Amino acid sequence: MDAITGTAAGVPFTALPPSGTGNDRAPLIVTWHMLDAPRTDAAFAAALPMAGVPSWRVHLGMPLCGPRMVDGRLDRHLELAREDILLKYLGPIVHQAVEEFPAALAELRRQLPVDDQPIGVLGASLGGAVALQVLTAPPTPIGAVALVNPAVRVSAAVELLATGLDQPYVWTAESRRAADDLDFVDRAGELSGEPPLLLVSGERDHPALREDAFSLVKTLRGRYARPDEIELATVPDLAHSLADEPGLEPAPQLPTTAAVDGVLTRWFVRRFATQ
Repeated sequence: MDAITGTAAGVPFTALPPSGTGNDRAPLIVTWHMLDAPRTDAAFAAALPMAGVPSWRVHLGMPLCGPRMVDGRLDRHLELAREDILLKYLGPIVHQAVEEFPAALAELRRQLPVDDQPIGVLGASLGGAVALQVLTAPPTPIGAVALVNPAVRVSAAVELLATGLDQPYVWTAESRRAADDLDFVDRAGELSGEPPLLLVSGERDHPALREDAFSLVKTLRGRYARPDEIELATVPDLAHSLADEPGLEPAPQLPTTAAVDGVLTRWFVRRFATQ
């Protein structure tokens, strides 16, 4: 399985072609990686290749990550976080990723032989917030959504990072508004349509993130006409990250990540088989 790398409207990507489809056009799954390891599109593609899914899996690079790191420095992330975790770091990354997606998607459709059926989206950690924000106003029909250890409420990610930096976050009226805008439990009613959604939660993920994930699942099941379209899968022994540090380059799958890859593969195969 040879990866294709390139840029789409300025967004770096790693694309994995479907197997066994010949020259036919195939469905498209778009992903956004985490800021923890694996923290680039190439590393994420290696961690979760989903090789058995008969679709293009296009892993987009997040802003400030990989080739878009400021001055090529990973430690610049910490500098921005110390300035303001939400307003200078997490929030701008999510909003830029969402804003640049429509143009990137249009360019991907020109570059790759993808079909015109509804796409799948996948987001991990902060990439999960990107996927959910895209779902509030999708630029194209979305037929399936998968989340892995997602930041369902960005406020939880802020507090976790503040603890890691040993720098308590000082909330202001502005940052509270920004956090409310990225609270997808409270905003569940704004998610467009009722696409099937799979949430994969690591048994050893941060308790706050797991609690928010469970809240989103419960809320969506209460809103969907078909609650069984919302699935929750817990992966034993899985912590938050999906790769060893530094997570910048492709690396062999960890056993727990292989388990996640299997869950995602089976779910997407089933979903695309029914479209």
